[in-house]
Amino acid sequence: MHGSVEHSWGWGHSAPSPLLLLTLFLFAAPFGLLGETTRQVSLEVIPNWLGPVQNLLHIRAVGTNSTLHYIWSSLGPLAVVLVATNTPHSTLSVNWSRLLSPEPDGGLMVLPKDSIQFSSALVFTRLLEFDSTNVSDTAAKPPGTPYPPYSLADFSWNNITDSLDPATLSATFQGHPMNDPTRTFANGSLAFRVQAFSRSSRPAQPPRLLHTADTCQLEVALVGASPRGNRSLFGLEVATLGQGPDCPSVQEQHSIDDEYAPAVFQSPIVRAFFGSQNNFCAFNVTFGASTGPGYWDQHYLSWSMLLGVGFPPVDGLSPLVLGIMAVALGAPGLMLLVGGLVLLLYHKKYSEYQSIN
Repeated sequence: MHGSVEHSWGWGHSAPSPLLLLTLFLFAAPFGLLGETTRQVSLEVIPNWLGPVQNLLHIRAVGTNSTLHYIWSSLGPLAVVLVATNTPHSTLSVNWSRLLSPEPDGGLMVLPKDSIQFSSALVFTRLLEFDSTNVSDTAAKPPGTPYPPYSLADFSWNNITDSLDPATLSATFQGHPMNDPTRTFANGSLAFRVQAFSRSSRPAQPPRLLHTADTCQLEVALVGASPRGNRSLFGLEVATLGQGPDCPSVQEQHSIDDEYAPAVFQSPIVRAFFGSQNNFCAFNVTFGASTGPGYWDQHYLSWSMLLGVGFPPVDGLSPLVLGIMAVALGAPGLMLLVGGLVLLLYHKKYSEYQSIN
């Protein structure tokens, strides 16, 4: 990563792919919010007392001198608002009548307002599908002829409460299009699994992205949906809130450790918190390559990313890689040492002169 300021960021993983890189979404964040080694994490589904159940998940990660708030919702397209405060006592306030109105400004607030040091948002707007049948591996972007996209604002989502798991600090948004005349999602779904962490570690399951207490992981899975072509590629359109006149920068960073290296293929809730500003920047994340293997093989794909405040966790060399390096570098050295000792003893044995009487 370049620069000396701290950042909010994300990175992704999707398999399989020959590429080993990280994609980072960079935003400035104050230094005082960073470096919490542990946090007290809680998950809560905010109930709507005024009507039908609405999916509004609040993840609150409290540190010694700061709090991170992740507000996930499927009101409209799936979106997350990230707010960092400089106090362990900040709270989320929800005004449901305003949030569900045509003018949701002010429906979400983190209090006290003067404790907010940083805020941003990601909106997952559309599921994209491309026909890559006639696309070579050297073809330029886009990765194929696009089919009409699926708008995530038109998806029907499960009740998030049913998937809430306090033990793993996770919950899953699972949905399918409400209007599906071709029944492409008759046996399929698009799922977003959100997981928070109280300390630095790696999950037991792949892709084992290194996380810290300042991060939240999102795993996206498309399962069982019927592709509209013989070699369909899929992707996500993602919008992020700009912090100035320009869009946030995107950097690619190669990992030094292939064992853990991820492979990347290259809105009411937001308005309720940020108001009517519309400085959004959109980008696409495409899963797979036209040369395959791809979704058409097993009708399954997954992608993982981390969101948080601060510098991304730095990959160190894993025990496996260290062991391989020790064997690779140590064996020749040991052979040289043994060979030197043998030559020394051999030379000593035949260089001793004894007179014969």
